[in-house]
Amino acid sequence: MKPLPESFYTRDTVIVARELLGKRLVRQEGASRVSGIILETEAYRGEEDLACHCRAGRTPRTEVMYGPAGRAYVYFIYGMYWLLNIVTEGEGSPGAVLIRAIKPLEGLETIARRRAGQPAAKWTDGPGKLTRALNIDGSLNGISICQPGGPLYISEGAAIPPGAIQAGPRIGLDGVPEPWRSKAWRFVVN
Repeated sequence: MKPLPESFYTRDTVIVARELLGKRLVRQEGASRVSGIILETEAYRGEEDLACHCRAGRTPRTEVMYGPAGRAYVYFIYGMYWLLNIVTEGEGSPGAVLIRAIKPLEGLETIARRRAGQPAAKWTDGPGKLTRALNIDGSLNGISICQPGGPLYISEGAAIPPGAIQAGPRIGLDGVPEPWRSKAWRFVVN
């Protein structure tokens, strides 16, 4: 499995978010590998998007979003969850895709241990759950996901027919004004 090239991510964030569906998210830890097919994403595009972390401009937290595409933007939320985003667009033009859910394929025993007490259907069906299952944390913030042999990357996966993809509003944006709250920038495999 080869990582997708940087050119895949150096495009419009909304297009990348949709086209990441069906790709394989891979976490390599030494000889151990955990992976799954991406089933749900959300696009966050630029300083004008009032749901995007970059709405306030460049900060130490968002600096990675202004850099090259194909980098991991990993941040901590609610004092308990790491969330994985993939930087898109290009240098100086911030954008990122939140990876919200995957279907586990490899490392099922490892995932079961990391998600002990949870049924398999709930192991990776949310952004904080999948980072726990794949052991993704702030130590991966800013790394290139386009490097062969890297600890985190996305490769080709399964083809998803267009009719199997549903678009709708992003989740958890109650305090965000329109039109940003209702943008259909969340993509889910039915």
